[in-house]
Amino acid sequence: MIQPQALAVLDQVRRAVVGKDAVVCKALMAILAKGHILLEDNPGLGKTTLALAFSKAMSLSYRRVQFTPEIMPADVVGFTMYDQRTGQFQYRPGAALCNLFLADELNRTSAKTQSALLEAMEEGQVTVDGVSHKLPVPYTVIATQNPVGSAGTQLLPESQLDRFMVRLSLGYPSLEQEVEILRQTEGERPVDGLQPVVSLADVADMQRQVGRVHVADDIYRYVAQLCAATREHALVRLGASPRAGGALVRICRASAWMAGRDFVIPGDVQLLFFDVLEHRITLDPQARLGDKDAHAVLAEVLKTVAAPRLVR
Repeated sequence: MIQPQALAVLDQVRRAVVGKDAVVCKALMAILAKGHILLEDNPGLGKTTLALAFSKAMSLSYRRVQFTPEIMPADVVGFTMYDQRTGQFQYRPGAALCNLFLADELNRTSAKTQSALLEAMEEGQVTVDGVSHKLPVPYTVIATQNPVGSAGTQLLPESQLDRFMVRLSLGYPSLEQEVEILRQTEGERPVDGLQPVVSLADVADMQRQVGRVHVADDIYRYVAQLCAATREHALVRLGASPRAGGALVRICRASAWMAGRDFVIPGDVQLLFFDVLEHRITLDPQARLGDKDAHAVLAEVLKTVAAPRLVR
């Protein structure tokens, strides 16, 4: 049985995001696990709508930056300005200082601007002119990127990708789903009518409950074995890091909590394995010759590592 608070949030978001229940659920898991989300899709499939819907349903302060080559790090993290009235330098917060920051088309901006987000995503703070500024709590970055090869895009570096707990894709809707979306374009947008169903305090409490979910030693070992197997695979040049394993454990806690359990099972790991690891591994060029992609390689890894039977 799904947790009532989580169900209330999902019901609100699904009013604006039609037919993508699995993606909506996984995005909520990442938020509750204090993780960041990378949405990779073609333009016009609802990535921005998804982020805005979560901000409204969860009472999260929301800011959005449309990334272009002209966006500077100061636009993201802020800057200091001399105040003639006080004779002191004053900090002017950047767009990233909110509860939910939407970095739209992150892979269209420069590497220097992309790196401005690294400290925020990892440390929960930004440093400007040697002074650190704490970010609001809770804090989540939802970044979108167009598929590589689209006009003006460039690959995100591995260090940036590794900061995202999950990479999700909404994909094109089915015919019936598209009919419903077209019907919604008449009159008020569904996202405009969404109401907050949990407060910031509720979100923080949900995150604390997720953090208390039990993880058995066998589950820790299972996750470690899966990550190690990616590093040993013949077609993988760069395997999953320990940070990837930690991210998988944390989001599995959220999966278990949302399902009404106080312990993680192997099914949680298998449900989220691809979303957490697929963007974190780099394949050897030989993989292309064998027509293998990251998903296919990870599927092989998942089959070769035996799941534990005892989880508590």
